[in-house]
Amino acid sequence: MVAIETNGLTKQYGSERALDSLDLEIKEGEVFGFLGPNGAGKTTTIDLLLDFIRPTNGSATVLGYDAHEDPGAVRERVGILPDGFDLWERSTGYRHLEFAIESTGGESDPDELLDRVGLDREAAKRPAGEYSKGMSQRLSMAMALAGNPDLLILDEPSSGLDPHGITTMQEIVREEAASGTTVFFSSHILSQVAAVCDRVGILDDGELVTVDTIDGLRDTAGVGSRLIVETSGTPPTDIPAIEGVSDVTADGQGLEVSYTDPVAKGRVIHRIVEEGVDVLDFTTEEATLEDLFSAFTATDAESLSADVGDGTDTDIEDGAGTDAGGRIRTDVGDRGDTDPVTASKAVDDVESEVTQR
Repeated sequence: MVAIETNGLTKQYGSERALDSLDLEIKEGEVFGFLGPNGAGKTTTIDLLLDFIRPTNGSATVLGYDAHEDPGAVRERVGILPDGFDLWERSTGYRHLEFAIESTGGESDPDELLDRVGLDREAAKRPAGEYSKGMSQRLSMAMALAGNPDLLILDEPSSGLDPHGITTMQEIVREEAASGTTVFFSSHILSQVAAVCDRVGILDDGELVTVDTIDGLRDTAGVGSRLIVETSGTPPTDIPAIEGVSDVTADGQGLEVSYTDPVAKGRVIHRIVEEGVDVLDFTTEEATLEDLFSAFTATDAESLSADVGDGTDTDIEDGAGTDAGGRIRTDVGDRGDTDPVTASKAVDDVESEVTQR
């Protein structure tokens, strides 16, 4: 079953197009990462899926329902953690959860939800206006989980969380996916998308650039990983001809090899040892999602991580809004003959020798 499907989904504000002809299909039980810089159109997409705004053109179907013809049926089955929301300042954490639970049929246990997101029960007795940003985010995640939704939409879910909170959030995402829940994970933090998502869609300036698995993106982009080797002498000059090697930079003390096939690592080490040159040390650097994002867009990946907060989980936020709960739930080469086994053994042998030294 398809959980989310959009066809030509477009949103335009005057002459500015926030989302341009989005065609997207997300399967039931999938964790889908929606990646892009701030302003790329991620939140606009979410608002269209939940009928908070109407499209200029195109259509969207969520859990089998037309998002714009039957939004009530969609919201009843969706848990959402929106980005940049406000809690009710004077209401306790428990009261927020009670509201969320009541809106979904009243079957969830608030204490179980608190324990799951790592929010202390005593803290839940306090007004939300006293909460840090991280505590507010944990409470909001608990509200999104109320009623065991079929679809979780998480917009920048790690905002304000410390490392432990981020780990907890990722565990929840994996647990929900294992139980069959579909997770739509929107973020500009690349490492977190790579940690939990089955597939990734890259959105840039309102346009969907590509959709694929992380491995698929690596293959399509041609972005290789790197092997950095320190040697006792000058390495052989025919390394660039090895199958799977895309680029080589060498000096008298070693070389840096970019490769598109992991087996190439062993072939390179094997060739160096075969030449009679000692391998003193080596490291590998795998192609990151940051590398892939830069390959697919004109955006420097570092700019995506410029607005991640301090991650201290201690800043006090005054939740002054009055509609967060409703929004969350109810209104809401020539050496290519080296076989892989021999290549891997070469790496293992050299690694063992380096360790002994």
